[in-house]
Amino acid sequence: MPILSSPIKRALISLTDKTGAADLALALQNEFGVEILSTGGTSKALREAGVSVLDVSNYTGSPEILGGRVKTLHPKIAGGILNIRGNEAHEADKKKHGINNIDLVVCNLYEFEKTVAQPRISVDEAIESIDIGGVTLIRAAYKSVKDVTIIVDPADYPALLAEMKNHDGATTPEFKVRMATKAVELTAKYEIAISNYFQGKLYN
Repeated sequence: MPILSSPIKRALISLTDKTGAADLALALQNEFGVEILSTGGTSKALREAGVSVLDVSNYTGSPEILGGRVKTLHPKIAGGILNIRGNEAHEADKKKHGINNIDLVVCNLYEFEKTVAQPRISVDEAIESIDIGGVTLIRAAYKSVKDVTIIVDPADYPALLAEMKNHDGATTPEFKVRMATKAVELTAKYEIAISNYFQGKLYN
């Protein structure tokens, strides 16, 4: 039998592609009692679908600023994902700073390639479509793959729910690694797309 981490108790859902997000969040909440953290448009969509959502800005005590450029870049978010469970120093920091574990990250990225494929897109517009917070969340989650499950593809929502049903609300190490591998591939392709776009561009 695989050694399982604790059941998922708290999820952060922050999405550009919101396909299936409401159904996933409702299942997480109603079937497993998972607390849902969310941001911006995702939070609005989930709340309209009947999901009880805690806005990240309310959890962190910091509003979304700079026109939405800064939403999830906060120690209470990063710390909730990146802390090593059971590490005495990390547990002390969590207690000191009011940080709760985030066990599941459901995230995808601004559609950079779709944006720059449109005609007459300016460099400024291209820059605004570069995702920062999403990439940070994803990287933090796969750095903490022992304890955190990362989902970047709506096609994997049913597999996540099945995994949790089969393991009393937890996920197996094999599932976490498989999903983390998919997340790494997503961020790698994303960086290459950005690099390819900016090769030869002049910015004034």
